Amino acid sequence: MIIFVALIVLITIISLTLCVIIHDQQECKININPPGPQGLPFIGNLLQFDKSKPHIYLWQLSQKYGPLVYLKHGSVPVLVVSSANMAKQILKTHDLSFCSRPPVFGQRKLSYGGIDMAFSPYNHHWKEMRKICVHHLLSPKQVLSFRPIREDEVSQMISKISRLSSSLQPANLSDIAMSLAGNLICRVAFGKRYDDDEYEKISFDRLIMEAQALMVSSYFSDHFPGFGWLDKVSGLLDRLEKNCKELDVFYHQLIEEHLNPSRPKPDRQDIIDLMIQLKQQNLHDLTWDHIKALLMNLFVAGTDTVAAAVVWTMTGLMLRPAVMKKAQTEIRAAIGEKGTVDEDDIKKFPYLKAMVLESLRLYPPAPLVFRTQILDQECTVEGYKIKPGTSVFINGWAIARDPETWEDDPNEFLPERFMKGRNDNWVFDQFEMIPFGGGRRGCPGLGMGLISIELALANLLYSFDWALPGGTMPGDVDTDALPGLTMHKKNALVLLPTKYICP
Repeated sequence: MIIFVALIVLITIISLTLCVIIHDQQECKININPPGPQGLPFIGNLLQFDKSKPHIYLWQLSQKYGPLVYLKHGSVPVLVVSSANMAKQILKTHDLSFCSRPPVFGQRKLSYGGIDMAFSPYNHHWKEMRKICVHHLLSPKQVLSFRPIREDEVSQMISKISRLSSSLQPANLSDIAMSLAGNLICRVAFGKRYDDDEYEKISFDRLIMEAQALMVSSYFSDHFPGFGWLDKVSGLLDRLEKNCKELDVFYHQLIEEHLNPSRPKPDRQDIIDLMIQLKQQNLHDLTWDHIKALLMNLFVAGTDTVAAAVVWTMTGLMLRPAVMKKAQTEIRAAIGEKGTVDEDDIKKFPYLKAMVLESLRLYPPAPLVFRTQILDQECTVEGYKIKPGTSVFINGWAIARDPETWEDDPNEFLPERFMKGRNDNWVFDQFEMIPFGGGRRGCPGLGMGLISIELALANLLYSFDWALPGGTMPGDVDTDALPGLTMHKKNALVLLPTKYICP
């Protein structure tokens, strides 16, 4: 029986391979694809792809083949974009043609079939979800209303580090930043924090980390639609189903708590309150699954990006002590004996803002931006006719280090480059760096994310002097990254804080 099944699979693979070869030969007579590495029959370039450092692998391809590279991942054609000019064409000039998302199996499953905003295909539903986020959940007015939460969570973070400093203990900034970002999102989204309950915190962190891993896992069904059953054999489908069920129970409990008539009236509405209100008003045809899918977007995107940005910025500063000293001098001179930095103070720190932009340039939390060409749209880029359904990988990491765009050493941490008329609006509009994506699918949480990052860093730099553990030199700080949708530092950033005493 086993031999018979193996024979059937082998015959199927050979047949499909011959079909793909014939199709590709016919296709080459019609369209000339951008240059790229030669792939294998049937599987294309899948085995060549470096999943551990995808942004670096794709950058290396661009050094050999140019800013547009063509790959084939199984049956899926892939266009790799690695320059600001090409990114601008995809995200602005041809934005309507490339504004959908690749139908990645794990992402669609965790987003209830793509009915969220982040992973939804481009359609009327996505437009409605975008309106909800931009006009109701993350509007400037709403972001401002969450200010007390941000300031309180940052204050609690500083108190935690102060206790470590008093007992001469090192601070694991990777854990501290993740805790800060998680509590921010939890309080903003559903009005509670998990640091007060260690068991709940561990359960919440486990759920989110497993979801993040499953979103970037490689599924046979994505590359070889006829072989999706192998995801069941590998056990990946069972993991995904289990995580989806656990998350659904978690979301359901949160919603039930908010619907409970005996629930104490909160000081301010959180995001679940706002979504329930929109559902009751029947403004956007919201269902409970829509609300759960949007909650998933908040947890995955909001927690990871803020934590990663804080850690990478502190990593860059430990590698450049003179930059840290300059930022601390600016902050401490403006704050004096006040004792803490609030959000009104942030506008007084142009160098801090430049420093955050420089960190987002060198260490973008989301190094790759994923798009797909809409099936009924045809598009020509740089003379190449891009087939409908092509997946697009925009390498934000490579774009932000392109020496043709960034004349001063692009691999050097130099906040001063943003003090020369290059502000955030300019670089984002010109796609010289894309830490928050771009075009109509750019991140609507940009304002919330930036102010959270700036407030956390301003207080960390004002309140403490930072040193590396004994015997470690600045040059020993590594910048190795973990693979995933968000680029986290691979090894935890552990530093020694010393409480700053205002003279």
